[in-house]
Amino acid sequence: MKLRKGRALAALAALAVLVVSGASCGSHVVGTGDMSSDVSQTDPSAAADDTTASSEEATAEATTESQGEDQVVHVVAAGDNLIHYSVFKAAESYAQNGEKYDFKPIYENMKYIIESADIAVLNQETIISESNPVRGADGGALLFNSPPEVADAVIDLGFDVFTMANNHLLDFGESALEESINFWNKKAKENNLTVLGAYLNEEDANNIRIREVNGVKVAFLAYAEHINGFSFSEGSPLRVVMNSEEDVIERQIKEAKQKADAVIVAAHWGVEDTHLVSEDRIELAKKMVNWGADVILGCHTHTAETMEWIPREDGTKGFVYYSMGNFICAQTDNFNLVGEIPEFDIVKDSSTNQVHLENVSCSPSIVHYDDGNFSNIRIYPYSKYTPELAASHGIPYAVPRGNYPDFSWDIINQIINDNFPEEFRRLDR
Repeated sequence: MKLRKGRALAALAALAVLVVSGASCGSHVVGTGDMSSDVSQTDPSAAADDTTASSEEATAEATTESQGEDQVVHVVAAGDNLIHYSVFKAAESYAQNGEKYDFKPIYENMKYIIESADIAVLNQETIISESNPVRGADGGALLFNSPPEVADAVIDLGFDVFTMANNHLLDFGESALEESINFWNKKAKENNLTVLGAYLNEEDANNIRIREVNGVKVAFLAYAEHINGFSFSEGSPLRVVMNSEEDVIERQIKEAKQKADAVIVAAHWGVEDTHLVSEDRIELAKKMVNWGADVILGCHTHTAETMEWIPREDGTKGFVYYSMGNFICAQTDNFNLVGEIPEFDIVKDSSTNQVHLENVSCSPSIVHYDDGNFSNIRIYPYSKYTPELAASHGIPYAVPRGNYPDFSWDIINQIINDNFPEEFRRLDR
């Protein structure tokens, strides 16, 4: 588990308290040899009695404190990391010192938000297959394959959970998908990541991914609605669980709930380029929550959509973000450029061990580029964006021209007002 900046400071503060406390009692850090010489200066039995009493008191105090303090995991998420042609061309222009691509400047404005999380989740919309040409849906064909520098950038940004269940998995065939799975599995081992949604085989698909953070076990599952009309060849071991496989989804969510304290489901679903939430997703979300999902993170529509609590039959409740929209993209309709950044706390009650959600919110993000050539493409949190930037956006001049190329501060706020319910809307992030 990586230590976030806030928790690192807390750990240092705790260490400082221990050192100061030790100094005030005249003690010091010693090795085994030093300990034996110090003890020999006092009565051994008295020292043992004092040590036992002190140990019992410390244990009692620690137990009392642990019982009175809930365990909290702060989660941040983001939608589609959609690497269009103009996105990786921007990364190419940012590259220096012999690098081919540098994606970090594209994301850097969002880093303070992502790093604030104990767990940060990203939907990786495009495969990474180094044996195939880099492609970003240029030339009209909606086929994506991204350079490996994308992974380096989003890992550096602070994401540690990557969901891969999406419609572009077979854009370059089964061998490319297998290569991409192996690529991310290697990154996972090197960087303590959790990767899910596309699997090498059935056993891999049924291996529930769980991260334990701050004493709370969080399970992750991911499902896709379709894979763009492609299909796996007969006998292929590769596996993606589809939304239509409700029996599998039910079994996995219930198993995850038994093994973990909380369950987060990434659901790739819906109709692209609309803010309307379809009835089939509402019904599936209700089923997922009643099976045990605590949070559903929706993707795929490339638009920000509404969110809501879903009550369970036992009186508890889960939460669904129907679509987080895009994290990054180079699209040319204004509604594709405003995304969602969900944040929430998973709280485990110290006395009952029951889990609930607190501080559930959602802040907007904006994809910006300077001109019709998508120059200097980058993401801003709403609080760092300005009416002046909105007025200078390159979307009205982009080619091919979108159906909704108008862009302004008022348009951004209208999208937010229509799709971010006020009770969850956070604009100061």
